[in-house]
Amino acid sequence: MPDAPLIRSLRPDDREEWADMWRDYLAFYETTVADEIYDMTFARLLGDDPQDFSCFVAEADGQLVGLTHFLFHRHAWKAENVCYLQDLFAKPDARGTGVGRALIQAVYDEADRQGSPSVYWLTQDFNHTARKLYDRIGKLTPFIRYQRS
Repeated sequence: MPDAPLIRSLRPDDREEWADMWRDYLAFYETTVADEIYDMTFARLLGDDPQDFSCFVAEADGQLVGLTHFLFHRHAWKAENVCYLQDLFAKPDARGTGVGRALIQAVYDEADRQGSPSVYWLTQDFNHTARKLYDRIGKLTPFIRYQRS
């Protein structure tokens, strides 16, 4: 992939390629979701509700090669919203080409545009390849995540 990918917002005609990439992303984290969740999530990503997630995709040579889902929400410690980058995925053959960095930068830029300088995300400790990028463009925090059992 010689040229930098085009980073753009998700479009209705991206449904099939988006679903394939999101399915691969979920498989990496050893999970699946029902078909109706794909439909609901895609509709929300294209909607205009500010409480819903947004999506940027990376396109190279007319094909989608990456995606990111992100959400702006209130934070009790800040006046401005914060941005949660929930999902980040690059197709295996696009990894190491700058796709992940470009997608994160697009989220950073959108957060700046919306007056929300705080962007955060989670990853699993075994995601060593992605963490090499994250260590360069983000700051590792000491927080440990818990969830309802």
